[in-house]
Amino acid sequence: MDTAPAPTTPATPRPLKVAVILGSNREGRFGPVVADWFLGRAGRYEGIETELVDVGAARLPDALSFQPGPEEAARVGAVSGRLAAADAFVVVTPEYNHSFPAPLKNLIDWHHTEWQAKPVAFVSYGGRSGGLRAVEQLRQVFAELHAVSVRETVSFHGAHALFDGHGNHRDPAEADGAVKALLDQLVWWGEALREARNRRPYGG
Repeated sequence: MDTAPAPTTPATPRPLKVAVILGSNREGRFGPVVADWFLGRAGRYEGIETELVDVGAARLPDALSFQPGPEEAARVGAVSGRLAAADAFVVVTPEYNHSFPAPLKNLIDWHHTEWQAKPVAFVSYGGRSGGLRAVEQLRQVFAELHAVSVRETVSFHGAHALFDGHGNHRDPAEADGAVKALLDQLVWWGEALREARNRRPYGG
């Protein structure tokens, strides 16, 4: 008597690793408030794991070099490993003089393959523009690095007035909706590109 094979239980996909990059090291920066708020929201989203990568803490060398000294190489390597392990990125950026901060560009330029065939989303903050001019420039930079930028963004216009002294958004409903839309797209792309890289390594 033939017996039917036992049904198999689909393997639970491993969480998507998302590196949240805090892109400003300016004295008195507002970035940690925005980054902490976003990380709190992302922590409620099923299927992802987040890790903060802070350009201020990374202290990467200002001068790019193919042969950095031992101390500089160690600082770069510590960040490189975290970026390489990520499946997706969220960049938290202010807007300085219609653009994004130099330390963020420095972190980006120290790396290449770490960005390839991975999605990147943006959370921006600033004055009237909400940092969106910085985001549009970053889209071009990441396209050159073979990354895929997702359409949805989270932006805070007049950011300082939107948060209280404890880092809580004063009226979070709209921002919460924007975070969900951003993460929905980021996870779709992150899972699709991770599966593609596993089938065939990207050779861009």
